[in-house]
Amino acid sequence: MVDWWQRNRASKKLGDILIVASITKALSESGGTRNLSPSLKLAHSIILNVLSNPSLHPSNKLHFFFWSRSHSSSPLPSVTAYSTLFCTLSHPAHLHHVPALLHSLKQGSLLLDSHSFKLLLDASILSSNFDLALQLLDYMQDLGSNLQPHIYSSVLVALVRKNQVPLALSIFFKLLDSTADGFDSNTANELLVSLRKASMKVEFKQVFDRLREKKGFYFDTWGYNICIYAFGCWGDLGASLTLFKEMKLKDKEELLDYGSRGHTCSSVGPDLCTYNSLISVLCKVGRVNDALKVFQELKEGSGHEPDKFTYRILVQGCSKTYRVHDATVIFNEMQNNGFRPDPVIYNSMLDGFLARKVKEACQLFEKMVEEGTKTSCWTYNILVDGLLKNGRPEAAYTLFCDLKKKGQFVDGVTYSIIVLQFCREGQLEEALQLVEEMESRGFVVDLTTITSLLISIHRHGRWDWMDRLMRHVRESDLVLSVLKWKAGMEASLKNAKSKRKDYSPMFPSKGDFSDVMSFITNAQDVTLDSQHGSDFQDKESSDNKFDEWSSSPHLDKLAESSLSTSHLFTPSRAQRVQEKGLDSFDIDMVNTFLSIFLAKGKLSLACKLFEIFTDAGVDPVSYTFNSMMSSVVKRGYFTEALAILNQMGENLCPTDIATYNMIIQSLGKMGRADLASAVLDRLLKQGGYLDVDMYNTVINVLGKAGRIDGANNFFEQMKSSGINPDVVTYNTLIEIHSKAGRLKDAYKFLKMMLDAGCPPNHVTDTTLDYLGKEIDKLRYQKASILSSRDDAS
Repeated sequence: MVDWWQRNRASKKLGDILIVASITKALSESGGTRNLSPSLKLAHSIILNVLSNPSLHPSNKLHFFFWSRSHSSSPLPSVTAYSTLFCTLSHPAHLHHVPALLHSLKQGSLLLDSHSFKLLLDASILSSNFDLALQLLDYMQDLGSNLQPHIYSSVLVALVRKNQVPLALSIFFKLLDSTADGFDSNTANELLVSLRKASMKVEFKQVFDRLREKKGFYFDTWGYNICIYAFGCWGDLGASLTLFKEMKLKDKEELLDYGSRGHTCSSVGPDLCTYNSLISVLCKVGRVNDALKVFQELKEGSGHEPDKFTYRILVQGCSKTYRVHDATVIFNEMQNNGFRPDPVIYNSMLDGFLARKVKEACQLFEKMVEEGTKTSCWTYNILVDGLLKNGRPEAAYTLFCDLKKKGQFVDGVTYSIIVLQFCREGQLEEALQLVEEMESRGFVVDLTTITSLLISIHRHGRWDWMDRLMRHVRESDLVLSVLKWKAGMEASLKNAKSKRKDYSPMFPSKGDFSDVMSFITNAQDVTLDSQHGSDFQDKESSDNKFDEWSSSPHLDKLAESSLSTSHLFTPSRAQRVQEKGLDSFDIDMVNTFLSIFLAKGKLSLACKLFEIFTDAGVDPVSYTFNSMMSSVVKRGYFTEALAILNQMGENLCPTDIATYNMIIQSLGKMGRADLASAVLDRLLKQGGYLDVDMYNTVINVLGKAGRIDGANNFFEQMKSSGINPDVVTYNTLIEIHSKAGRLKDAYKFLKMMLDAGCPPNHVTDTTLDYLGKEIDKLRYQKASILSSRDDAS
């Protein structure tokens, strides 16, 4: 009986093999499924064998599958049959067949096994077929499958790494809503990193808030570091410091729990990356003094040692705020600790030195070359730009020409720097020739260069040269876009109808400009160490004592301070062109034409342009507000200037050194030198610095207020800090001393100006005329006095 059963089984197996071979042959021939007999009865095992036959083409398997499904004598396809077919179709070339099969599965309420699902999911992601990946996830969710979080997590991470951030975001929220347990922190961290890099602030905050609300989820050290850095980069220093405080508190709680209960300790305390992130954030918002204190705390009590990134962050932060001495100290310490400065650090040092000390910058460059540190176009661009900013255009152009002859270390940025200089000097012909040469050498003419030429063409009224620019710029589409934008803007200005039917002002007044200190105080309620010393006041309340054993007392104090983020300060100057491609094209063009209109004194036209585009949803940036504010300050519209300043704060646009320059100018014109001094002090305490323009403004304000000695003190401070006085500085000093009757001092500054090799300009001539008249008047008075004495004798 057993033998008969075995023989019968072997006979059936042989018959199935013959049927499979016959079907395979029929499918491989022309006609495919039409070659199969309608009366053919297929067992489930035969269908599986045909579908798993490696010699059969995937398309033939698919056709056979659908044929068997529609054949009344065949059993309905099982999940196993679908899974077998999906193994074949997981190749990228055949994935387009999967959606139809998913639909069939869904109609039959068949749930795919996890292995086949993962296979298809991985294949769809690897082939960047993200729509299919979403269909697979939706299918599993619709059939009530409780997918394991790690499956979603792998999809999320893959999408993030392929820059499909919006898609990853939608899956994240779906996963967060469907899982009751905790969420994988590594996946969350990957998503947060991608959102920060994509500057998706709103989405970052949404993810952050949802994660904090999620039961069972806890940020690890990496997650805290990501959030600290992200919020700091976006100006929310308070949030960064709060997270640091939370990190320390959790670390302390875990250590206490570990000590009392003997639990495994998985610390989330601050690590070196945390300190580097906080130091970087403090430098970005101009708080270099605080960054240096945190650096000391890192070395002395944190248990960590600075690495090359720590030193790089601090050198860059000090250099950007012209704290060359501090940058040099850190630079030397870095070398003493065995870290070799890389090109980024040398370039940052060069940039800082060239703002004030050209000789030292040249010596540093020589050291850089001697040590074999690699120089680049970036290095030479810093040198060329620095020489121009120091009033040495001949040296800059000579260096540029030498680099061109050598055929190296010249790129599009180098050309743009020289083109911009030609435009400033009014040498439009030379600028256009250089643009043509730039194009012939294969460099792209960017929007900054084109708009600089546009401003110069406007200034000289040479619109026929735009045609010349169109002919020679390879990226003529960009020039064409600029011209189309200009035409559209001009049409909008002609047909503009204000939406403000109630005649409300464009910048609503919120008090008198003398109330500007309230704006600045709101910008920074707590002042920390100034550049001239530390005056940080401990703000301890009876219920909030600082830990005297803390390894980071200064950071603790910062975290306890109520730091406002409604008004921000940045040490970097606002730029006319944001260089964000299409995302910033409109505001870049608005800034360009604001510069054109305001240079010609057309304030009403500039206001109309501002209104049209802000009403259209174009968000102004710091440069936009600074341009408007500069123009109203020149006309003495101080109430409007304060209104612009307040709107700048409401739009979360950071103030910069130029903003403060205009605030001090306004107060000087109002005769409020006392307030100007207070504003200046506040600027220094929140991480600001004085450049040559700010020094000139302060000297002018103090001098016209009769504070001549104060003006002289600032002049001495200017020289001792390494900033070379320019023609504006000397003209101002000569003028204020002449009007104050201190003619000898005025003459002393004139001699000092000539000895320094600073060429006078037309303002100098006017000032000297006044000085000459004052000297003649003094001589006449002395002569009259002597004559009266002679008559009396």
